[in-house]
Amino acid sequence: MVEQVSPALARRIALAAQGFGRPRPATVGVRQLNGLIDRINLLQIDSVNVFERSHYLPAFARLGAYDKTLLDRLTFDARGPHTEYWAHEAAFIRKEDWPLFEWRMRFNRGRYGAEGGWFDSNRETVEWLRRELAANGPLAASEIEHDANTRTGPWWGWSAVKRALEMLFLMGEVAIAGRTRFQRRYALVEDVLPASVLDVSFETEDAVRELIRRSAVAHGIGTAKDFADYYRIKGAPALAAIRDLEDAGELIPVRVPGWESAGKPIPAWLHRDARRPRRIEAAALLSPFDPVVWYRDRALRVFGFHYRIEIYTPAPQRVYGYYSLPILLDDALVGRIDLKSDRQAGVLRVQSAWTEDGDGGRIAERLLPLLAETAAWQGLGAVEVAPGARGDLAPLLVTAGVGG
Repeated sequence: MVEQVSPALARRIALAAQGFGRPRPATVGVRQLNGLIDRINLLQIDSVNVFERSHYLPAFARLGAYDKTLLDRLTFDARGPHTEYWAHEAAFIRKEDWPLFEWRMRFNRGRYGAEGGWFDSNRETVEWLRRELAANGPLAASEIEHDANTRTGPWWGWSAVKRALEMLFLMGEVAIAGRTRFQRRYALVEDVLPASVLDVSFETEDAVRELIRRSAVAHGIGTAKDFADYYRIKGAPALAAIRDLEDAGELIPVRVPGWESAGKPIPAWLHRDARRPRRIEAAALLSPFDPVVWYRDRALRVFGFHYRIEIYTPAPQRVYGYYSLPILLDDALVGRIDLKSDRQAGVLRVQSAWTEDGDGGRIAERLLPLLAETAAWQGLGAVEVAPGARGDLAPLLVTAGVGG
């Protein structure tokens, strides 16, 4: 008989797997940051900096305030233990995990290197670029001078050089050797990764199984689509890997009431080592690209939280704000808040704040110390609710003591 897991326990299992509910360390150092990345496996990268760049936020949400230069040392320094690849989206991963994505690199070589395509039609630029990287890499795209280095075409106005660099990166011939002022530095893969990594190879089936295993650990409990989305793996190979892990006893089939599609239960699995906490104590602001919410279907199914980021929505049509952050209190997503770090004024501005269906006064009281900690972490001296801030939670924050 398939075990039944209550929706409330499923939420707690999911959050515990992501590192919530544990006592925060007294001091956050490199060891704690490495441990966090090992737990969730990757940090998604996004360039939006109106409040804070996304990859810094999962550590703050789980560990509390920390020195961001420590994370920079792990992720931006070419000598550090991490590099980048398209794991979920663009993400920091451990260098030794590079071979697990060779199957994706092989696919990209077929996709972008096809005869008659852009890459094939720009061989002269590509060959010149290879020689330039071999002689002078690592280099940022802006440091490479070439006649083709003008912004044209559909790839966000990238130059031919930038486009070629990104294609070579996707194909696994070029790797990211850290960042300077958030700009990627490109180098030939053998100049970034040690031979001990490059000598490792996985069959596609084995790599996919290992990635699904890691996804299951990071989820604690989930559906096939949940596990597949973590590394953007297609449904059929993901399900085959799940069946293998189930046969091995690592994944346990379960049923969660309410996890349904078209009135039918959605098959789900519990990782055998998943913690089943009786309660979760947490207060955190989540990045829009935090693993807890990045698969929007799961956020709705597990937390009843309908979430869409509105960066690309015209301002008059936004409901919740440009960069609204889900608010996690204990085991529930209770609202969302749109923040801006006004560094010139030294103020963390609340531009909008909304509750879901909870007690707004209680939420505001619990948010007060969290917002103060957030402002201090950002090097800002005060928190203020912006004049005209939208949302039912905004005036309650003023009442609770946030400046307005």
